[in-house]
Amino acid sequence: MLIVVALTLLLAFANGANDVSKGIATLVGSGVSSYRSAVAWGALCTVLGALFSSLLARGLVETFSGKGILVHSAMAPAFLIAVAIGAIGWLVIATCTGLPVSTTHSLVGALLGVALVAHGAGGVVWSAILSKVVVPLAVSPLMALVLLLFVSPLTRRLDPYCVCVEQGAAVTPEGIELRSMAEVVVARQKECGKAVARTNSIDVLHWISAGATSFFRGMNDAPKIVALAIAAGGSMFSFVALAMGAGSLLAGLRVTKTLAEKVTRISPANGFSANVVTSLLVGVASRFGLPVSTTHVSSGAIIGVGLSNGGVRWKTIGEMALAWAVTLPVSGMIGAAAYFVVG
Repeated sequence: MLIVVALTLLLAFANGANDVSKGIATLVGSGVSSYRSAVAWGALCTVLGALFSSLLARGLVETFSGKGILVHSAMAPAFLIAVAIGAIGWLVIATCTGLPVSTTHSLVGALLGVALVAHGAGGVVWSAILSKVVVPLAVSPLMALVLLLFVSPLTRRLDPYCVCVEQGAAVTPEGIELRSMAEVVVARQKECGKAVARTNSIDVLHWISAGATSFFRGMNDAPKIVALAIAAGGSMFSFVALAMGAGSLLAGLRVTKTLAEKVTRISPANGFSANVVTSLLVGVASRFGLPVSTTHVSSGAIIGVGLSNGGVRWKTIGEMALAWAVTLPVSGMIGAAAYFVVG
């Protein structure tokens, strides 16, 4: 039991390290926040969402404790240990390489891999896997992309101007730089080219939307992780929430850089749009116990941003897609190997 608890907390830490980026990358990518402030905000809202999930998200706990998707009970300690190792192993690999991957996918892959080794193909309710896991995971990023393309033109109207403090400079033939007095300029965002300080009307809304995305992400992911401990006879929402926050603060920077800098150019208005779409889809899914991946939803929304402004970096998208494709089999293989050792 103690080993299962320790692995549950380690999985929560790994989840925070990889997934905090999904809510805050747009803050950094659009220049609204520094990395340190954004990660701290995401960690706080993640903890709050994870704590709140104990009230609403019991359906996810049941699904990820194996109820309804596995024929046999998932309560054996060896089974739970192997599942945790499978999910943690892949999350650590992905986080160290800066790739945003899905904790949901990792857990499902580990559950399936261990179940196949322990009980064979007959130990899995494949129809339930299709309806409860595969369909929501496949549809959610496409829904996010489509919604973003619809919402983005509406939110651009919220951010037509910025207030800039600009300072011009000129160089004399003798090579002496002459600076003019700083002046305050109210102009369209793209025209604030020489600003030494700026603000715009959408920044507050952007912070709120990033916090909401992190809150709903915590609310959707915490029950999946807690399911391991509940299957072993315990309930650990508070400890899991704190471990997710710790992982976000201590190791959340690498994946955040990928989504903030390497997918597409993000404006404050587009970042706000992406967070609104992600919050909406993940919040609804959490309420009805649907195991969507915040990774896929958030990434789909950010890709939608790139499509709307014509600036997607397809090399990064290809690397992310490859990571998503191998998540199920790799976490399953790690889990299966672990079961051979501890089973």
